[in-house]
Amino acid sequence: MTAPGSAVPRPTPVAAAAPAAGPGASESPAATAIPAVTTDPGPVASTDARYSADVIVVGAGPSGSSAAYWLATAGLDVALLEKTTFPREKVCGDGLTPRGTRALIEMGIDVSQQAGWLHNRGLRVIGGGQRLHLDWPELTTFPAYGLVRPRADLDALLANQAVKAGARLHEQTTITEPVLDATGRVVGVKGRTADKVPVEYRAPLVLSCEGVSGKLAQRLGVHRNERRPLGVAVRRYYTSPKTHDDYLESWLELWDGKPDESDLLPGYGWIFGMGDGTVNAGLGVLSTSAGFGKTDYRAMLTAWLDNTPEEWGLREQNATCPTRGAALPMGFNRTPHYLRGLLLVGDSAGSVNPFNGEGIPYAMESGKFAAEAVVQALARPDGPSRERALQAYPERMQQEWGAYYRLGGAFVKLIGNPRVMQLCTRHGLPHPALMRFVLKLLANLSDPPSISSGDVSDRVIHVLTRLTPAAR
Repeated sequence: MTAPGSAVPRPTPVAAAAPAAGPGASESPAATAIPAVTTDPGPVASTDARYSADVIVVGAGPSGSSAAYWLATAGLDVALLEKTTFPREKVCGDGLTPRGTRALIEMGIDVSQQAGWLHNRGLRVIGGGQRLHLDWPELTTFPAYGLVRPRADLDALLANQAVKAGARLHEQTTITEPVLDATGRVVGVKGRTADKVPVEYRAPLVLSCEGVSGKLAQRLGVHRNERRPLGVAVRRYYTSPKTHDDYLESWLELWDGKPDESDLLPGYGWIFGMGDGTVNAGLGVLSTSAGFGKTDYRAMLTAWLDNTPEEWGLREQNATCPTRGAALPMGFNRTPHYLRGLLLVGDSAGSVNPFNGEGIPYAMESGKFAAEAVVQALARPDGPSRERALQAYPERMQQEWGAYYRLGGAFVKLIGNPRVMQLCTRHGLPHPALMRFVLKLLANLSDPPSISSGDVSDRVIHVLTRLTPAAR
């Protein structure tokens, strides 16, 4: 299916050889090679290079590649535009809960250990002088294991899956602004190639999968809601004997010296074994913390890690890369998610879970939701009927996560104070049954009420979200 007047010859895809070492590879020596990504080079660039498609997807991260995969699987002509080349580095914890595992399986990704994935059984929680191992819950709707893989690998795998489904990937294409028709509707995008050559793409619908910047949304006047939570995460790779671990490790108390003898730092930390001789160690800080925006997060990470056991090796001399950081847009902090031909997906829509800072599963799921709405919309004539189909996307987002994210917003306000977090940790960790419920709530892992096998904790979670007041 192509947009009216958009028939253009499709260039023959070529395989881009994966470099021996890229940003991700140099930081974490993965045991398996990063897959090559097949790209569409496009016609010879000119000052008036025009491309056409049924749908334009801007950004080939988890949300963009997911959306492109589902759109192409439905038979639509998809232009997937990425400003960098694969593999490329992204700041991430590299760990996935079962929610992320499910999203990958749905896209047909081989998540076996033989395919290079490190499986984990659950979460190890550390705080208040205690440590508790919590296995992922046994549920009907989610697998009972999580995954670890370098983000450079993950993004390349997802982009390649979209290309296999039929999407046309254009790398090194930086999009700068939307193309608007006389009514102010988005009908394409403008940008430039790596050689600074102007390019323009046209399509009836555009998906903004650009990440936290949301440049296209901003050009339409859709800005971040400052009342919604925002996080900042920093991470660094280290060579460490902790590289092989059956559990993701989460630290609920961070100290800048010896525990209980130094200052308690805001935020939470993680140490995830990568299975390749390295670990990903990082921390996150919430906008509800008193020092947010005024703290040297890199120094804070170093201060915390310098007080972990010496034998773990989390010291400067064992670091394999600089400390890098990124923002975490949480709790739908940019809405509306659909406006005049533009759909906001993933981080552009502020889809990060405020409870635990997890973004990849929600990016992938929102990509699928957007694709489903677009497929239905493009099967209808342009006009009110198509617009009704497109409104199904923001409605689905609210239906799936609206109340849950509002509850998460209240949670974020509560734990922004490290002393409150300390109090909750010290009184909660001694009670494993309570912590198993907390794990389900924070990771958004529960069976829906329609599934009879769901236990009491699942029903409590659904009641809590239903009772959450509407957002202001």
